[in-house]
Amino acid sequence: MDDAQLTRYSRHILLPEVGIEGQARIRRTQVLVVGVGGLGAPVSIYLASAGVGTMTLCDGDRVDLTNLQRQIIFRSGDVGRLKVEAAADAIAALNPEVLVVRIPERVGADRLRRLVADADIVVDCSDNFPTRHAINRACVEHRRPLVSGAGVRFDGQVSVFDLREPASPCYSCLFPEGTEVEETRCAVMGVFAPVVGMIGTVQAAEALKLAAGIGESLNGRLLLLDGLAMEWRTVRLRKDPGCPACGASASPPGSMERPAASGC
Repeated sequence: MDDAQLTRYSRHILLPEVGIEGQARIRRTQVLVVGVGGLGAPVSIYLASAGVGTMTLCDGDRVDLTNLQRQIIFRSGDVGRLKVEAAADAIAALNPEVLVVRIPERVGADRLRRLVADADIVVDCSDNFPTRHAINRACVEHRRPLVSGAGVRFDGQVSVFDLREPASPCYSCLFPEGTEVEETRCAVMGVFAPVVGMIGTVQAAEALKLAAGIGESLNGRLLLLDGLAMEWRTVRLRKDPGCPACGASASPPGSMERPAASGC
């Protein structure tokens, strides 16, 4: 790193757990962020400020006036623009050293698998179960660590599924595909703006810890937020031997074609 980089990242470098080597690992890391919404906005900002080397942003939506209540990477002048373009401009203004790859579409499963294969870490900031399961399957296939988050109303949840570890559960172990799970969308139920900011910030922290190779991740733990009571609680997760995605009887890759969608 040159003098300017040493100065920019000095507060990370001062941390003994990170240091120059950890910061150098962060700068070599490629992160795929699916969904540039309420979760993807703080994720993108913190990953950029921390100096992640390459960030691939995947989102086919355009900025809407209703997004500005919580999607803090956007400004009023961005309304109508593609989210990945507006976000890339904000990232460039914050840290021009970050290479941003823009995917302004809802990609199918085949391309999603290729994007996951090219990434070191995947951050799921989408807002629906089909997309989350498609991302999870691609991460299982390519053994990529997955940082998953969700937020609606006053509630949020975040976890890490480090699929490099054979004993790690996957997202489908927690929410099996094909089961009846009530899905709530912020467009219908509403969302308290700071909740997605809090969950997205935790996602960014977990991604940076994975990139730097420090600390203990949320792998095997689900962190739940009750924003109305401002309480956090932790649920332990275990791998499901019968999981259709990561278990012994898992179906082959590509068997379920699903598009990747935006975040809340």
